[in-house]
Amino acid sequence: MSLIQSDDQALLSLVDQLKKEFALSLKILTETNTLSATRTFQAYVRVPGKDQVIALNPPDPWLAQTDVKASVATYDGQVIHGPEKAGGQGKRYAAVFAQNPDVNVVIHFHGPYLGAWASAHRVLPLLYAPSQRHTLAREIPVYIDRRGGESAFINQTIKADAHTPAILEANGGATFWGKGIIPVSQYILILEEGAYFQAVAENLGGSRDFGPGVLEQQWRMGFVKRDKSAA
Repeated sequence: MSLIQSDDQALLSLVDQLKKEFALSLKILTETNTLSATRTFQAYVRVPGKDQVIALNPPDPWLAQTDVKASVATYDGQVIHGPEKAGGQGKRYAAVFAQNPDVNVVIHFHGPYLGAWASAHRVLPLLYAPSQRHTLAREIPVYIDRRGGESAFINQTIKADAHTPAILEANGGATFWGKGIIPVSQYILILEEGAYFQAVAENLGGSRDFGPGVLEQQWRMGFVKRDKSAA
């Protein structure tokens, strides 16, 4: 396989930093059993100021790989750095980046319980307090009809409610978006945990809506914490 090597040191430094963030997220999501056994976990990161995407993928254990795989490609598929066949990764969520300047990273992920909700074609209501803490959205929608394309569905979802942080991929996993690999991965862990608790609660009659004052309490906790971390 032919490799294309960029000599843009700023870009290469960014790629190295993102590989470290991706490796840490992969480690934590794997160790907490948040990630499915097939380790479907892919991050697509906007290159600041350019119509380019850095795509990151886990090492393939079947090939005895140990390093995170990374490539850089333009929105139209021209490879800047990495394997020649990586052009499609630049295209995959190009429309999401192009239409949503606040989205810096898109992560596609498979987890056991989010995957279960996705397979059931059921919208996931946010009824686990920690999963509600960091978003004003009240549910995670399901992407069922794939004829229009995932990026188009994500764009429609964001247009309908800019606070929505993810979608479920019917018969598959889930796709998340946000500011960076680490914060999005942290929310993946929380939402997978919420999907687990809500699935277990189905045997007890189902999760109930929040009691009085819970939403205000959770949003205050989440957004105050976020504001402090940004200070």
